[in-house]
Amino acid sequence: MAKSQQTYNKSEREKKRLKKKEEKQKKKNARKAEAKESGKTGIQFAYVDYNGNLTDTPPDPSQKIAVEAENITLGIPKKEDVEEEEFDPIRNGKVSFFDTSKGFGFIIDSETQEKYFCHVSGLIDEIAENDKVSFELEKGMKGMNAVRVKKI
Repeated sequence: MAKSQQTYNKSEREKKRLKKKEEKQKKKNARKAEAKESGKTGIQFAYVDYNGNLTDTPPDPSQKIAVEAENITLGIPKKEDVEEEEFDPIRNGKVSFFDTSKGFGFIIDSETQEKYFCHVSGLIDEIAENDKVSFELEKGMKGMNAVRVKKI
């Protein structure tokens, strides 16, 4: 004789599901009854104006801006590298951290206070923490890297 496939947990879950469905229907009916009594219908259509606010009046079609599909960029736009690195290639800074055993560290630019990654392969002189250095910037995999680093 085959055992029933209906377990206690299945029947309990089914009861909860039905109870939830019934409560949802009661709430829906209560909202409908309340709307009939008060006479409020709410906003039938909601429009978004040019400032991003919701309104009940449609926007003016004369203010519509035409956008061409070719001008829409999907994803992150490319960052243009037209910064001051091109005008002043040699920069000065201070070594904030350097681990000789791991072979990398960070240099803080004295003008912009930006932190740049520095690898042991980009060193001309040996450096340690709190050394004043001059360096050049080069585009790396994760941002700008300090290369040709010399002590001042």
